[in-house]
Amino acid sequence: MDITIRPVEPAEHAVLGQITAEAYLGDGLLDFGADDPYLVQLRDVARRAAEAEVLVAADARGRVLGGVTYAPPGNRWADIAAADEAEFRMLAVSRETRGAGAGEALVRACIDRARATAGVTGIALSTQPAMHGAHRIYGRLGFVRTPERDWYPIDGLSLLTYRLDLPPKS
Repeated sequence: MDITIRPVEPAEHAVLGQITAEAYLGDGLLDFGADDPYLVQLRDVARRAAEAEVLVAADARGRVLGGVTYAPPGNRWADIAAADEAEFRMLAVSRETRGAGAGEALVRACIDRARATAGVTGIALSTQPAMHGAHRIYGRLGFVRTPERDWYPIDGLSLLTYRLDLPPKS
């Protein structure tokens, strides 16, 4: 499949919000299901795009397949990144297009952005234990588990962390 990675357009905010919400709901990743308060953040692509960089994977016809939120060092959307790290969050691909390479292409785009930023030594992320498909992508791309950074944003929700070391750009 021919996949293009680009910044989300305002007209795509709703569709990407829906893809992201459906990915988390469909995979059983929200403790409170359709009533989970995190759904508000997952659907609010406009806010994320105003405060961070939201990227989409689109097919040759321009159809949005999925997206990710990229947070450069110091960005408010970073949860665990150190001062010299970038971070990405909310990686989601529509169920019907999974396995076609959109998720990996989105992660690669985040890595490229981090590599292009002076002073960035790595890129970090948090993931749920059940996100096995994402874990396989991270492993293929060289991310390593950093269990010392695992955290619990709310009671009962454990997040695993990964990091990819990047050579510093001078």
